[in-house]
Amino acid sequence: MRRIIFNQKGGVGKSSITVNLAAISAAKGYKTLVIDLDVQGNSSAYLGVDINQPNDKTMAEVLNQTASWFAVSTPISYYPQPTAYDNLFIIPSSPKLDKLEIELERRYKIYKLRDVLDALENDFDRIYIDTPPNLNFYTKSGLIAAHKLLIPFDCDNFSQQALIKVMDNLAELRDDHNRNLELEGIVVNMFNAQAKFPRQIIEEIKTLGFPILTPYLPQSIKMKESHYQQRPMLHFDPKHKLTEQFIALYDGLEAAVTINTNV
Repeated sequence: MRRIIFNQKGGVGKSSITVNLAAISAAKGYKTLVIDLDVQGNSSAYLGVDINQPNDKTMAEVLNQTASWFAVSTPISYYPQPTAYDNLFIIPSSPKLDKLEIELERRYKIYKLRDVLDALENDFDRIYIDTPPNLNFYTKSGLIAAHKLLIPFDCDNFSQQALIKVMDNLAELRDDHNRNLELEGIVVNMFNAQAKFPRQIIEEIKTLGFPILTPYLPQSIKMKESHYQQRPMLHFDPKHKLTEQFIALYDGLEAAVTINTNV
């Protein structure tokens, strides 16, 4: 099962959600892989990978094999790197993704990531895909390769506008390239339970027919500390409220997957 986390608006917590859900998945016993498609490499850094250091096991190297006529083909099983946590692996980002994008687009390699993940399907139980904050080549590749989509949402007016734009773009991409892509729901992140405005925005989103997932993820300085320590919340502070909310969100998603699989 491949889950992609995407919103065209930046700063909504895509990498935080990707890494924390993946860490819980791994701790539950699923062999889990994080794919970092964002040139900023936030998910990579969160899991202790410095993308500025030499590394021949990155998404740039994976995709470069498809862009060059002369690249030596390396088995895809070579690329997933173990992290500090059992069952949790990553193919990190790289600054090279920036320049490589033009060549990949020119050769229309938009389906190659799907081919890569198809080849890894028997090696991993769960794959989580982190994306750039725009609908570029890498995001489109991830959406074509994924089975399920989560959209982080941070309860402001600009985010609401971005959400509507995202859904318009995704509807077209889904119809043209991946009819099996399922919107699992909107993840409310950095939620302030003491303020009225976030609840107002959430109600407006519900009236538009968007599936809002619960629980809402609260604002917490612990998340920033977790990033700094390069340790997902489950391993940084397992009894914190935010950790408990992540686990509840994860359990709800997995329960829905189980129900749909059994139908």
